Amino acid sequence: MVSRLNLGGKVAVVGAFDTEVGKLSGVTPTELCVQAALGAIADAGISKEQVDGLVTCNSMAQPIMYHAEAIAEYLQIFPRYCFAAAAGGGTTFSVIHHAASAIVTGMAEIVVVAMADCMRTGLSREQSLVVQASTGHPQFEQPYGPTVPAYYALIAQAHMAEYGTTQTQFAEIAVAARRHAQLNPAAQMRDPITIDDVLSSRLIADPLHLLDCSLVSDGGAAIILTSAEKAKDFQQTPVYLLGAGEGHSHEHISQAKNLTTSAATVSGKQAYEMAGLSPSDIDFAQLYDCFTPTVIIELEDLGFCAKGEGGAFVEENRVGPGGELPINTHGGLLSHSHSGNPGSLFALTETIWQLRGDLGDRQVLDASIGLVHGQGGIMSSHATLIFGSENN
Repeated sequence: MVSRLNLGGKVAVVGAFDTEVGKLSGVTPTELCVQAALGAIADAGISKEQVDGLVTCNSMAQPIMYHAEAIAEYLQIFPRYCFAAAAGGGTTFSVIHHAASAIVTGMAEIVVVAMADCMRTGLSREQSLVVQASTGHPQFEQPYGPTVPAYYALIAQAHMAEYGTTQTQFAEIAVAARRHAQLNPAAQMRDPITIDDVLSSRLIADPLHLLDCSLVSDGGAAIILTSAEKAKDFQQTPVYLLGAGEGHSHEHISQAKNLTTSAATVSGKQAYEMAGLSPSDIDFAQLYDCFTPTVIIELEDLGFCAKGEGGAFVEENRVGPGGELPINTHGGLLSHSHSGNPGSLFALTETIWQLRGDLGDRQVLDASIGLVHGQGGIMSSHATLIFGSENN
């Protein structure tokens, strides 16, 4: 068996930046991507000429055939390591894994990961529906007309039927996300909501209500990666990558072997083993919350609770501000923003700031280790990263 490249403690994040999010009229995804990249470069205290690696993901609202190369051209940088990737919501953490590998193997020294899109203002309602419908398998799914919420509703129904999970428990996720967002001035949605608000919001795909569904947003973010050795030379306190893992189980939901257990079991195991840590060591987690049921399944599959106990785990503000395991401390996709494939990058910048101790009212007390997890497709492609304020 080929041994895995151990990245634990060898790479650090030294810069992070978010653009504004929400409805951003008069700006393109390319402009937001460049703004995010330049912001992260400034945060790191370097010049763009020092960057020799660039990773992006393409935009749905402004697709470009050679996206990373186009962004490099716009920035007028000339990286020796340059590519664009697409793995849905898992893109961000998957490319961090790959960029870290590039740094450890000498392919680049300073890598910018920058992503942005304009899902709110860059696509019409009709275009958005076409994108959603195209997610399904052209022969086995699309003829029946489901959209992305319907696929996730199937997953929710399966978890309810198998484990007795309730709509109220799904709603707990949305309420906790909004409580976190109320502490974040940058979040798109900050008005308080209750369990009753979630359950009485418009039904989208049974059992998912409007407030069980993530936002539609414009926005971008970026981070700067370098080696742990070089990280000490930058102006910001380094945050170290301790563990990384990926797992990919299917693309189309009709081909999924199981609707209630995901490949997060694989990606999480790899990340924990690389970091030499367990779920009990994690101070906070950023879990991909495109719909509320995904968080419950990810909690289970990442080992924070036993399979079938995710619904009970999220009750009584356990994942909200001040809870036992704060989740999505920026507000997540449900309340901060969701700009498509780049959406989870905001969870990573939040993690960096949490581990720097920069976040005031929403700072997790004594946080030193954070886990981030993204998934793309319909619970298809999973990537898990573990970061620490100290190098293990």
